[in-house]
Amino acid sequence: MKTLVTGGAGFIGSAVVPALQADGYDVSVLDNLSFGSRNFIDVDDNQFYFADIRDKKGVERAILAIQPEIVIHLAAIHFIPYCNQHPYEAADTNIRGTMNVLNACKKLSSLKKVLFASTAAVYPIYDEAVNENHELLPLDIYGLSKLTGESLLKEFYHETKVDTIVCRFFNAFGPNETNPHLIPEIEKQLHDGLRIIKLGNLTPKRDFIHTYDMANAVKKLLAVKNIGYDTFNLGRGIEYSVVEIVEAFERQLGEKVIIEVDQSRVRKVEREHLLADVSKLKKVAGWEPVWGIDEGIKNLVENWSK
Repeated sequence: MKTLVTGGAGFIGSAVVPALQADGYDVSVLDNLSFGSRNFIDVDDNQFYFADIRDKKGVERAILAIQPEIVIHLAAIHFIPYCNQHPYEAADTNIRGTMNVLNACKKLSSLKKVLFASTAAVYPIYDEAVNENHELLPLDIYGLSKLTGESLLKEFYHETKVDTIVCRFFNAFGPNETNPHLIPEIEKQLHDGLRIIKLGNLTPKRDFIHTYDMANAVKKLLAVKNIGYDTFNLGRGIEYSVVEIVEAFERQLGEKVIIEVDQSRVRKVEREHLLADVSKLKKVAGWEPVWGIDEGIKNLVENWSK
């Protein structure tokens, strides 16, 4: 099937695109390369569209030229500290950009399915695993912009009756990370030869899921027929503290790593827990994660030389 991946040259896109290609999807990518890299993906130049999703005409030209049957909308600004520092840019990209993509999609007669990358940041603070029916109450502009995106997707479905999937991504990790999240920040310091590393909050626990598992989940969801409008959490279902992540690096390096708290990195407002209940995804799509934290970090360390 002809498939468009917006943000396909980014962190998660760089896992999704080759996974789809391996299954025979005819993949085109739209990306402005503000965070991603053309080198992350193997797509012919005539199937790569350099455009910003805020550019309504550029988005429409690309989508009408491709005539996709599937649209996977990953393009967004999603690093929360950056969003907080640039709230207007984040809201403009994540909301108006999504509107531009959906408005162009409404002009397609070929379209069969849309998948939208939302986020666990739409949930408020809980000390338990959250399922798709938990209350939605974002704590920051990023979560708010993505929750607005979910509303736009629901409206799109009611107008078009095109199968529409909202996928709430939890904490992704893997190769080609483009933002200084926890794991790439630890990785960077260790790769630079440091064994005393500086981090911020140490106690919060997060549900880290490898991008290869995420890509497989996306494929599984695309294969579900007559899904209508539905929402799914996409996480590993296991949470790890900052210290446990550092310990996983220690196991792969065979060396002791000392953590120093850098007050400039400490977030004043922080969730202690963010854990996904992924039972719905497993039941509906028949998906199971296969990449554990040790396997994923081993893969990162083994690729340092590259």
